[in-house]
Amino acid sequence: MKDLSYGNEGRLILKFAIPMLLGNIFQQMYGIIDSVVVGKYIGKGALAAVGTSGPIIFLLVSFIIGVTMGFTIVVSQYFGAKQLDNVKKAINTLYVFTFFTSIVVSVGGIMLSRLIFKVIDLDPAIVPDAMLFLNIFLAGLIFLFGYNGTGAILRGLGDSKTPLYFLIGSVGLNIILDLIFVPVFHWGVAGVAWATVISEACAFIAQIIYLNKYHKVVKFSFKDLTFDYEIFMKSIKIGLPTGFQQTFVAAGMVALYWIVNQFGVDANAAYSAAGRIDNFAAMPAMSFAVALSTFVGQNMGANRPDRVKAGLRATLMMTSIISLFISVITVVFGKLLMRMFTNDQVVIELGGDYLRIIGSFYILFSVMFVINGLLRGAGDTLIPMFISLFSLWIIRIPVAYILANNPAIGVHGIWWSIPIGWLSGVVLFYGYYRMGYWKKKAVVKYKATAEQVT
Repeated sequence: MKDLSYGNEGRLILKFAIPMLLGNIFQQMYGIIDSVVVGKYIGKGALAAVGTSGPIIFLLVSFIIGVTMGFTIVVSQYFGAKQLDNVKKAINTLYVFTFFTSIVVSVGGIMLSRLIFKVIDLDPAIVPDAMLFLNIFLAGLIFLFGYNGTGAILRGLGDSKTPLYFLIGSVGLNIILDLIFVPVFHWGVAGVAWATVISEACAFIAQIIYLNKYHKVVKFSFKDLTFDYEIFMKSIKIGLPTGFQQTFVAAGMVALYWIVNQFGVDANAAYSAAGRIDNFAAMPAMSFAVALSTFVGQNMGANRPDRVKAGLRATLMMTSIISLFISVITVVFGKLLMRMFTNDQVVIELGGDYLRIIGSFYILFSVMFVINGLLRGAGDTLIPMFISLFSLWIIRIPVAYILANNPAIGVHGIWWSIPIGWLSGVVLFYGYYRMGYWKKKAVVKYKATAEQVT
């Protein structure tokens, strides 16, 4: 556990973010490895099937992931205020919540999977593989929720290293199982799905065994689990807007796939593969944003709002430098990166164009995500939810549809709609941050000192 309310702001955020960044990179390796194995050993149809399943999975789990962020902020603020009894209550309440919701999402997702693929107009030849992958993944959802929930708790306590160690082991196991189940056993997309589920299950079980033996605060026991309604409602108040935000973002991703599907299997495969690289490139900004959220949460809980702005400045500087470096890599080597997934030249060209366009604007995504991370850490999630929905559903999706239906632009219009949406998000998030309402949203309340009032 790490107290982030004292010490150099930039150095603390960097040291906290690096293990989390490595963890997120390894997390993305699940999708990267699955796509590489599928694209190389099965074909572009299977690549499109697995790629299309990704946004569907995100759509089904995004609400719970968003609500879990509310618990993380509550944990970090209670920890910053040194209220360890409430920290333990929040942890137990989160476990109860995720256990039951994972079952509901798994059953509901499996029942609706065929309908979902029909709604997004997926090529009928791809649907069987897409359904197979999705249903196997959903069957093991409880392990994903359990592992990610525990990792979120640890990060709220200032521990970003422990989740990394278990994730590295999980990704290593996933690689081994992928290479056994697909090239050796010839299980196709089912092999990739089972490799992911087994890897996540092993990671969660190993994580619980380790924490029960060595950690002072985080313990897991079915018989000792308790549900605290008051803490649950505080977490929901913060997490619910984030949950809705995540859900509508996921729905936006699915809507983009619906537009992409109008251009055939090649465009779908290109979008799926390039999207894996795009997700990988977004990891630094997302990791630093989560680190900033925890930093802000602890400092607001410790009544140190003066440190928040310094933390934001340091985070923006670090993420901007990293984003510019990543932009150069994706723009210059985009087509080469696409060759990891497929040998199909049409898919490579389309994916390379995507990375050239999107990669040029990663700094916009970085700024948008970091400011959102500050607001979330302060417990201010409602207005940011509306900002995210506006930039996605009022800007990005309509622009994608309009440009894609222009014969002179075509599928490239979808690519251009993404940075246009980011730009609108940056303007709105920064404007709202400057208003300062986030300063009044902390879970732990303090009376303002004379210095703070002035």
